Amino acid sequence: MTEVNRKIHVIGINSYKFDDLAFKLQNLIFETENIAVPNSYFEEIKSWSENGLLKKKSFFSSKSDNELVNWLRYQKTDVILISRGDPLWFGIGRILLENFSKDELSFYPSNTCIQLAFSKLKIPWQDTVNVSIHGRDSTKLVEALKARPSSLSIITDSNKKSLEIIKENLLELNVDDFYDFWLCEEIGFDKENIRKLNLKEALPSDISSLNIVVLTKTNKNFSNHNLPLFGISDHMFKTFDDRPNLFTKREVRVQILADLELPKNGVIWDIGAGCGSIGLEALKLRADLDLLCFDKRIGSKSLILENSKRLSVKPKFIFEEDINKTLNTRNLSSFEKPNRLIIGGCDKKTKLQIIKKLATGMSVGDIIIIPIIDIQSIKELKEELEDKKFKTNLNLIQTYKSLSIAEGIRLEPNNPVFLLKGKKYI
Repeated sequence: MTEVNRKIHVIGINSYKFDDLAFKLQNLIFETENIAVPNSYFEEIKSWSENGLLKKKSFFSSKSDNELVNWLRYQKTDVILISRGDPLWFGIGRILLENFSKDELSFYPSNTCIQLAFSKLKIPWQDTVNVSIHGRDSTKLVEALKARPSSLSIITDSNKKSLEIIKENLLELNVDDFYDFWLCEEIGFDKENIRKLNLKEALPSDISSLNIVVLTKTNKNFSNHNLPLFGISDHMFKTFDDRPNLFTKREVRVQILADLELPKNGVIWDIGAGCGSIGLEALKLRADLDLLCFDKRIGSKSLILENSKRLSVKPKFIFEEDINKTLNTRNLSSFEKPNRLIIGGCDKKTKLQIIKKLATGMSVGDIIIIPIIDIQSIKELKEELEDKKFKTNLNLIQTYKSLSIAEGIRLEPNNPVFLLKGKKYI
C-alpha cells in the first residue's frame, strides 16, 4: 500500500475568533498554507489572514461538493478543512471518508451546535433524537415526530423553506401542541440568538441562515373549551410515553363512533381501551352513557383518568386488568351488560372468548365493533358473531395524510384497519 505523506486536517469550530481555537490548532493553522473554508463563512475565516494573524495562506471557498474533493486530491502538502462543530456528526466527515483513506484524515471536533444549544437551554440531551434535513428530504423527520420523543434536534438547511417544512410537518401530524419550538441561530457565535416560536404565527423574517431547531416536550395545560363536537384531534389524548402511537387514530375513531350508533342511554364496554380515546369521546357525545373501560397495561387507568379530565367526562368504571381474568374470575352478573361493545387490543382467541361470554346477554339492536389488523382472524370472528345472531358487515379504513416536503406535498399512508360490525337482530 502506498504510504500517504500528506494529511487533511479537518478542524471543527464554534466561533469565528482565531483566539478561541486551542493552542495546538492555532499552531497547525500557522504551519499550513492551504485552507478550505465553507463559503457560508469564508470571509470571516479569511479575515484571520487580513488582520495579520496569518500570513502566506491560500484560501479555497468550499461547497462540500466534488469540486472540494478534487481540490483536496490535487494538494501535495498538508491542508486544512474548516468545518463547524463535529465534522463526523452530520458533517463533511462522511463524504471525506468515502473519498480518502483514514490514514490521510485527521479530525479535530469541537462541540456540536446541538450540545451548545441544549447547554444554553439548560436541558439534558442524552435521550434526544437527532435528525438532519440539510440536503435531505424530511422522511426521517416525519418518522421521528411520529414516535414523539421527549426532545428532538433538527439540523436544517440554510433556507427558510426548511423551517416551513418542519412547522408544517408538526401541524400535519397534530404534534404542534406536544412540543415547544426553539429556533437556535448562530449558536456559539457573536450573533447567537435563541427564541421560542409560536407555530400559530408566521415565521420571523429576520432568521439567520445558520440555524437549527430544538423541539422539547411542552408542559402545556390542555383546554377543552375549543374541542369539536366530533372527531377530537389525536394530540388531545395523553398516551404511553414508550408507545406514543398506541391509541385509535382520529380517522378510524370517527368511523367506529359512527358505527356504534350511540344511544342516548345505555352501557358501553371499551375492551383494550388503551388511553380511552374511543370510549371517552363516546361519552362526550352521549353524556348519559355508562362507560366501562378495560385494559391490562400497567398505567392505563391513570391515562384514562387524565384524558377524562381533558374531555370533562367521567367513565363509570376503569379496570386495569386482563379481560380474560374479568371473564373467568369475576361474577359477570354483577356487571351492567353492554349495549355497545368495542373489542380491541387483544388476540383472536380472546376476542372469540369475549363474544361467547357477552354476546348472548345482549339485546336486539345492540352493537359490537371489532377493529382488526390481522386479516386472517376476520372469518372466525365474523362467523362467531353470526352464530350469536348478529348481522355483520366489514369495512376497510385506509386513509392518507398529506405531508409537506421541499417539492410540495406527499401522501403518507396510515395503517389500514378492518372494522367488523355486528348488530343483534334476534
